[in-house]
Amino acid sequence: MQLPIQLDGAGGKNLQVRIAAQIRDAILDGRLVPGMRMPASRELAADLKVSRNTVMGAYARLIAEGLIEAREPTGTFVAERAARDGPTVLPFAPGACCPLAGHRRGSRLRLRAESHRVLPPHASELPFDFWVGRPDARLFPMRAWQSLLVRMLRGNARHLCDYGDPQGLRALRESIAAHVGATRGIATTPEHVVVTNGIQEGLNLLACLLVAPGLQVAVENPCYRGAANVFVNHGATLLPVPVDRDGLDPARLPAEAAVVYTTPSHQYPLGATLSLARRQALLDWASGCGAVIVEDDYDSDFFYDGTPLPALKSLDRDGQVIYLGTFSKSLGAGLRIGYMVLPDDLVEPACHAKALLNNCQPWLEQAALAAFIAEGGYAEHLRRLRQLYAARRNHLCAGLAQMLPHWGVDGHSGGMHVVAHLPPGGPDALEVEEMARACGVGIYGICSGNALMLGVTDGDPLQRVVLLGYAALDEAEVSVALLRVRHALADVQALPMLA
Repeated sequence: MQLPIQLDGAGGKNLQVRIAAQIRDAILDGRLVPGMRMPASRELAADLKVSRNTVMGAYARLIAEGLIEAREPTGTFVAERAARDGPTVLPFAPGACCPLAGHRRGSRLRLRAESHRVLPPHASELPFDFWVGRPDARLFPMRAWQSLLVRMLRGNARHLCDYGDPQGLRALRESIAAHVGATRGIATTPEHVVVTNGIQEGLNLLACLLVAPGLQVAVENPCYRGAANVFVNHGATLLPVPVDRDGLDPARLPAEAAVVYTTPSHQYPLGATLSLARRQALLDWASGCGAVIVEDDYDSDFFYDGTPLPALKSLDRDGQVIYLGTFSKSLGAGLRIGYMVLPDDLVEPACHAKALLNNCQPWLEQAALAAFIAEGGYAEHLRRLRQLYAARRNHLCAGLAQMLPHWGVDGHSGGMHVVAHLPPGGPDALEVEEMARACGVGIYGICSGNALMLGVTDGDPLQRVVLLGYAALDEAEVSVALLRVRHALADVQALPMLA
């Protein structure tokens, strides 16, 4: 480790004192943390172009002060007790001039966040967690993935040192185009695909291109919080559109909306599938008013009852629909790979915007995923997940019918979660969530997860809705979790005896 010690310039202090002073400051303000190994005296002397005796004298001063300690024969280290009072905090007077404060802009962002708060990534420590949208890490194709990574490194490791195409690795875009053509009915080419850092980056790119302050964006109500936050923080005005059991109703779309954000395959969070008639009506509406439709197809890989409807994008003949997909639900959010299928006129602007954000996605993961899809491994992985997740969904629904029969279950035709409507007169969603958490089970009301309700009033039925994601729990875990919730509710809600 090289220390950034500066000895240039005039100064009355001798070199030994100046070296010790700069190391002392670095320890006290936390730049050198307890337990960190110091450079060997010979190496530091060579870096500073001073005699070794000078460095040894500086170290001796710091040892005497208890800031560093010698551990024979391994070396010299920052003492554990050096930061017992914590690092020094530099004073900053309220109202003092700070060029980085950005007061006016920061205030504007804070005001937006008050209405649409951003939740941190979910990392529950609960033993049984029905968090929505989380795949089962135990089902990740680890052996196949490791083999692909090794193979890519053996054949093309030089790409680790190259900048890639901001649009995404060509081989991956080819695989994605083939995949969405076969599974979602979207006729597209690699030239229309842009690889992103998950759907969230895709939303940010689109907001950069489409949203200006004051632009009106229609969103499903309730909707995905991450999308609403992006649009609002780019200055958009949100126009909430209610959803029912058939999804978003195009007849209730406001004519002034320039962009519509929708999740037609499995409405988030209520789980409805947009009917074919409504899909065509939505396209007709957009064509009539010149609006753009953003289709978020976040978990369409999982459909259990019959065959899924083709994507809304597959019906698009006028370049009105922007399609967003992701591998976060089928493989894992940690891969950070999603994609957009764009109309002709948005491809080049999106690639320019992507280059400004991060230039390109990591090559290795893109190459491995491209091969995984092209060679059939991904299709086989999805087939296995669909079988397992369908069994878990069936087990959850049967368990709810037996243990919590007053809960009405909906939104279970596909995806990775079901929606439960709580009976009137009993605890509401927030109360059920708190009681379940007390017994080690994560169950979530709409606003406790990644969903957002706009314009909700007291007594709204959505306040009696809970979401249960089942993908990450096996059947035995689901049973234990439901039994715990039943016992937690037994004292406050009349429940029939179990058979």
